[in-house]
Amino acid sequence: MYQLIYTSLVRQARGLELLRDLLREEYSLICERKMDVVASCEFSIQELIRQLVNEKEFVMERLKGQRLREYAKDLPADEQEKVLTIAQLIDKNEQKASFQASLNSQLSLALLDQNEKSLQTLFKHVVPENTVVYGRRGAMRKVAAQGALISGRL
Repeated sequence: MYQLIYTSLVRQARGLELLRDLLREEYSLICERKMDVVASCEFSIQELIRQLVNEKEFVMERLKGQRLREYAKDLPADEQEKVLTIAQLIDKNEQKASFQASLNSQLSLALLDQNEKSLQTLFKHVVPENTVVYGRRGAMRKVAAQGALISGRL
């Protein structure tokens, strides 16, 4: 059982390193504004996260509710050291991946805000503020700021 748990923990540690690398790649793609490539990178990230969850659930099933550190206390000294070392590496890699994901999120939200403000500015320049125009009979009249059908003769 030790070997199954240990190899799963090693896969988790390596998977989290890969996750961090994918998140860094996503960040650089967002900076370059290659959104079509970002979408494919995001699918890879989601699939990797799914696999990491499966590995974690596998370990939890094997431990039957027992904490990993408690399980490690019952192991021989050399195996205990390996398990605790890999557990620390997993924690460190999770923190790094989480930090990078936070950076990606902040950048994406900042770009969203920037695009929204650009659209508002563009809309403000396109839509006239003064909606008073000449009517059919030559009199001034108010027109709705929204779109309307035009009728008249040439």
